[in-house]
Amino acid sequence: MPATIAAMDLATHVLIVDDDPGIRTLIASFLDKHGFRTEVAGDPAAMRVAMARERPDLIVLDVMMPGEDGLSALRSLQHADAPPVIMLSAVGGDVDRIIGLEIGADDYLAKPCNPRELLARIRTVLRRRDREQAPPPAPVPVGEDRATLRFGDWRLDPGGFALHAPGGVPIPLTEGEFRVMRALVEHPRRVLTRDQLIEYARGLDSDSFDRAIDVQVSRIRRKLAAAGGEELIRTVRNEGYMFTAAVTRG
Repeated sequence: MPATIAAMDLATHVLIVDDDPGIRTLIASFLDKHGFRTEVAGDPAAMRVAMARERPDLIVLDVMMPGEDGLSALRSLQHADAPPVIMLSAVGGDVDRIIGLEIGADDYLAKPCNPRELLARIRTVLRRRDREQAPPPAPVPVGEDRATLRFGDWRLDPGGFALHAPGGVPIPLTEGEFRVMRALVEHPRRVLTRDQLIEYARGLDSDSFDRAIDVQVSRIRRKLAAAGGEELIRTVRNEGYMFTAAVTRG
């Protein structure tokens, strides 16, 4: 696990609220293995007791529970210092999803869900929270983010969404591929984890998870190799990817 992600997860307390003990155990066990500190509750009343004892960093909240349901519990969490909430529901219809999001859920997943996708959604919601709480970044000089990036005889034009091989030959990239390529080129000779690539290339609100990045990088590599750039992107085992060439702007 990348050190930066591990550090974030180790400090993260997730409260799982679900009336099904099997689901509570499954989710808690999976998150525990990825460095989170988890706590479980079988209903909204137990959730409130747990929250009075210690405020969690995030709540995973089931919708369909006997007695008070998850949507009612979510309404009670709409105050300034409430933690972010990801809703889980066996009812995957648009109406329930929209109601949950309108009430204030930060994300919504249909059950049964892949624990790995839930992990990715949790990290995305936490990154969004951190971004919202962070002080505003310093202004970027006008034109800085649109400067042409050059490496050898290659040229990447952020403003024109264009990549040119030696001799000016254009390399056709999809929008997603271009964003991943730009993220790599803007951070040359530095290992970027999959999570970092998701942030740089897709934005902090992205629902993507790391397998999508692997697919994008594979496609980019094939296109670069066809123009003689097969060594430009290196895989760093168990870490991520690194753009190997020196890069200049302008």
